[in-house]
Amino acid sequence: MAKNNWTREETIIAFNVYCKIQFKTSSKKNPTIIKYAQIIGRSPSALNMKIGNFGRLDPELKKRGITGLRNGSKLEEVIWDEFHDNWEELAYESQRLIAKYENRTIEEVAEIDLDDFEFPEGKERETIIKRRVNQSFFRSTILSSYNLKCAITGLPIPELLVASHIVPWAKDKNNRLNPRNGICLNYIHDKAFDKGYLTITTDYKVKVSPTLKVYNNDNSISDLLLRYDNQKIILPDKFLPAKEFLDYHNSIIFKR
Repeated sequence: MAKNNWTREETIIAFNVYCKIQFKTSSKKNPTIIKYAQIIGRSPSALNMKIGNFGRLDPELKKRGITGLRNGSKLEEVIWDEFHDNWEELAYESQRLIAKYENRTIEEVAEIDLDDFEFPEGKERETIIKRRVNQSFFRSTILSSYNLKCAITGLPIPELLVASHIVPWAKDKNNRLNPRNGICLNYIHDKAFDKGYLTITTDYKVKVSPTLKVYNNDNSISDLLLRYDNQKIILPDKFLPAKEFLDYHNSIIFKR
């Protein structure tokens, strides 16, 4: 017998999966789809259809000629309108619901190792855990959007990749978890990006700081940084970096 209509909780979890999976690889055979379908007690086909329904609401996909499924429910529109500009709330609430369905703690679901940090008690502990949960969601979203590859070099080793913020975490609390404020980089290029030794232009090309020209004869600098100057980055499946964030990085952080 077919299961009842989707609940609000199930739909929020489906939106979480939408954020953490490449749209073009979404299918009923995708391991991530299968995993979360089992968690909420739905078939992989049903969850995959839900992902397609969220795709139809994504304006960035539409701009690139990528369309989701034509039909969908009103509840999907409600969840999209509630959360697509409220990423911090989506991250924590969706992870909390996944933990509830799996009968696990939210720390376990977000793969937070409590032994790595001496957590205080009370409100401060809650705040730190929420921050770590949200950071875990941001990393998963960014890395999946770039197919687990560095946007500059194509390096495909997840352990060496970082979900870099374009506008730094400390500078814009409203966009800390906005996927369009993120880009997948390896550790070296993340640090160079963070320190302004390279930037990404609004036409999605790497621009290397002229302050590095003094290292023209240094093979390591040439191989790691200078060679990528003016190269187009690998674009994500969705959540294309927002041009207003790139403008900020170009103007404020980039070393001219």
